[in-house]
Amino acid sequence: MGQRLLANIGELNQYLHGLHLRKPFLVCGKSAQGTAPYRYFEQSGAVPFNGFAPNPDWKSAEEAARLFKENGCDCIVGLGGGSAIDVAKCVKLWSGAGVPLIAVPTTAGTGSEATNFAVLYRNGEKTSVSNEACLPDAILFDPSLLETLPEYHRKASMLDALCHGMESFWSVKATEESREYAFQSVQSVLSNMTAYLRNVPSGNAGMQQAAYLAGKAINITQTTAGHAMCYKLTTMYGIAHGHAAALCNAALWPYMNRQSGPELHDVFCRLAKAFGCDTVEEGITKFQSIVSGLSIGIPKPSLGDYEVLKRSVNTERLRNNPVPLDIDNIDLIYHRILEGC
Repeated sequence: MGQRLLANIGELNQYLHGLHLRKPFLVCGKSAQGTAPYRYFEQSGAVPFNGFAPNPDWKSAEEAARLFKENGCDCIVGLGGGSAIDVAKCVKLWSGAGVPLIAVPTTAGTGSEATNFAVLYRNGEKTSVSNEACLPDAILFDPSLLETLPEYHRKASMLDALCHGMESFWSVKATEESREYAFQSVQSVLSNMTAYLRNVPSGNAGMQQAAYLAGKAINITQTTAGHAMCYKLTTMYGIAHGHAAALCNAALWPYMNRQSGPELHDVFCRLAKAFGCDTVEEGITKFQSIVSGLSIGIPKPSLGDYEVLKRSVNTERLRNNPVPLDIDNIDLIYHRILEGC
């Protein structure tokens, strides 16, 4: 059975009552408190949990799973961004695959509502948890939840969705199905970008759909070097995940294009068409212009940063990348990212 897509609180209420679910466990980011879905679950007697950080660690997810069992809850809700939904996924995985999981995304970027993996940090290191049981059973898409997004996070989450689509498209694990999702997601980001950045309801709804499609794409392919390289930028410089991923891909795509053979060049041409461009070079320029046009900035490196950065990359993610990268290549790309060249 596929995921159930819910359009409003009324449909959510019908879904819960249809399954005779009466005691939700609500994993919720603090910024989502006071929203209509939060009030609905609060009035429904949900057990709330917000004891996790923006990059949640393993212990907080274990604590959430313990409280879920201790309180006798019968379903799990992840209300918030990717962090809240990822913690909720782990609660489901560690509490029994038969427990329904409902995702209520409050950003349009991570696509976590469409994937069967979660990201946690253990002893300061990023860890991926992957299991089919992590895929949410139902998703409530409420574009009004995006209305209070701060401007920077609005931009960064959009870039995260765009990078998911791009990386999924060129991943070595790509299939025709995943590329169709990825192509549609890139087109949807671009067609809704202006309205979304202006906080227009139709733009918010469109960006939610774009992020969902990108999530479905990376659920098949996972991400590539752009994401493998972005995590340390996030923790080292305190920038948002989507911001870091976009900076990486703005340097990575032209680097890979110079190394590409005929088959990969064809993949890049098809991706460029999703950007509305006739050539790869035009596609690269358009993507770079989008990133620079958002005026979100580039971190300033300190002495010794490049040595830390080049040794931080998860080599497992590099296996998905269509162009092999060694530590010298990675060092070169980090220089191009942070020196803006």
